[in-house]
Amino acid sequence: MQDYQSQSHVKWECKYHIVWCPKYRRKKLYGKVRRRFGEIIHDLCRQKGITLVEGHAQPDHVHLCLSIPPKYSVAVIVGFLKGKSAIRLNKEFSNTRSTGKHFWIRGYFVSTIGLDLEVIREYIRHQSISDKRQLSLPDFD
Repeated sequence: MQDYQSQSHVKWECKYHIVWCPKYRRKKLYGKVRRRFGEIIHDLCRQKGITLVEGHAQPDHVHLCLSIPPKYSVAVIVGFLKGKSAIRLNKEFSNTRSTGKHFWIRGYFVSTIGLDLEVIREYIRHQSISDKRQLSLPDFD
């Protein structure tokens, strides 16, 4: 059995693969900017109670595997990470006084990372059999 995370009324396992790019797919994430981006993402995730499972920044895009608590939507978290990281990166590495709103593209890619679909389907199919055995209920089929 997996180690699920929990809050007061929920046990959860919510992992997402998220990808986004700098504006115009420019190669901006290298050297000091890339290292600082990693520090910023770790800090922002810590602020929201998000677990950064895996992350990698290429010069022209970012891959993150995040474990996001169910109290947050993925869209809110991606907006938070992109917005705050853009502001901090522009503040530290830009010679102009920009607000940071043009560092990343507007969109992103997200995919859930969960248990194998067939394992879940098999579990659901056989759950009633397991429940009947535990409770010794008659078969009503």
